[in-house]
Amino acid sequence: MATNMDVSIRYSTFIPMLLEAMARTTGDVLELGPGVFSTPLLHWLCERQKRNLVTIENNWKWHRFVKPYLKTDRHQFFFVRNWDDVEPYINKEWDVALIDHSPYSRRIVEIEKLSNLAKYLVVHDSEPWKDKESHYSQIYPLFKYRFNFDKADHQTAVLSNFYPVNDFWL
Repeated sequence: MATNMDVSIRYSTFIPMLLEAMARTTGDVLELGPGVFSTPLLHWLCERQKRNLVTIENNWKWHRFVKPYLKTDRHQFFFVRNWDDVEPYINKEWDVALIDHSPYSRRIVEIEKLSNLAKYLVVHDSEPWKDKESHYSQIYPLFKYRFNFDKADHQTAVLSNFYPVNDFWL
């Protein structure tokens, strides 16, 4: 099944931070919001490293697009109609959590829920000028450590309450 979609290289700007978080850990990985860059990358990294990966989406078209190609014993996919229903799937410890789901303004709810569960949260689209929509500044004080990767126009924050992150990009 071929699918046409508009894709921008900007959708991939989290990759350096995600790869660094993956290199520093060995445990389970959570992906909130699949993507044409993130889902295959995480899938094959986790398969190769024998890690569990959970991908959750609330858009049926996206869920249906990625699940048939990448579902394995190590990679589970869940569809939620409403992000309020996600708690049973995410309420556990994670080594890495990629936060890139829609709607954009909803992300702070899951970030707060994961603040003491995920060793590293990789949060896409963290440009300061987007804070009126993302409200990320409201959740930053919940974290001991924060690094903002600003080498791309679509920025990525790395958040942790467990490990320093200021050396994610030297």
